[in-house]
Amino acid sequence: MSITPSIPVLQGRGGTVLSAEQEGLVLERPGEELTIPAVAIARVHAEARSVTVELRAPAGATPSIHRIEDVSEAAAVVFADAVNALLPERTEEVDGGALLVLRTFAKTRRQKFLRRLKWFVFGCLGGVVALCVTAGIAGVTGLAIAIVPIGVIATAGLGVGVYCVWTWNRERRLLKHGITVVASRAGRPGAYLYTDSTGTTRVLSHWGVEPYVRASYDPQDPSDVLVPQAPFMRRLNITLGAFILFCGLNGAGLAIWMTVMTVLGEEL
Repeated sequence: MSITPSIPVLQGRGGTVLSAEQEGLVLERPGEELTIPAVAIARVHAEARSVTVELRAPAGATPSIHRIEDVSEAAAVVFADAVNALLPERTEEVDGGALLVLRTFAKTRRQKFLRRLKWFVFGCLGGVVALCVTAGIAGVTGLAIAIVPIGVIATAGLGVGVYCVWTWNRERRLLKHGITVVASRAGRPGAYLYTDSTGTTRVLSHWGVEPYVRASYDPQDPSDVLVPQAPFMRRLNITLGAFILFCGLNGAGLAIWMTVMTVLGEEL
């Protein structure tokens, strides 16, 4: 099935969009995108201002459906007729639900952590500025100048160290409590497909040339997925991360100690 001018794009309630592409239909919801291959579709039904995509199912099984509501009534009829006319002939039984591909755009745990880490780094830099101002008010210009490189290096160490330790802990958690499956390379670069415990096929972003990779995901949140590193690389990353974090903490402590001692009038 391919896009033709006769197939409109349906825009429904809550930002839901249903459109036709070369592979089949694409149902976009807030935070996710569901690709429905043409071979998985049994029929498309237009009912007033809603369109229902009925999937193919083995004999005796209840077919799954996906619906978009609050669309243009005229567009719904045109869309259903055009898609039904382009559906391939059915020569064998197919479980359409197993052919769907779900791509998630909602913020993952990693993205949320990176956002918090960014604000943490900005907060540390703000602390460096506060220490410099305090040293300047105390009349020790040399200390204010010295705090700048110490503070910046300490902030970088804290940011990198926290990131490495968190990444190691996340991978350790998914390997220990998650589910590991084999993901196969998709048709586009940087994308692999894996199937979670509910039978949903999902997209994993990973730049590699291998046809297959191991992927570990959280059973409570299948979109939280990663490709595990080699054991040696995991040990190397946690060792370096812990060391960098330790150095960052020491640098921050040194800057604070120097400022406090100066304010108290003690010699360094």
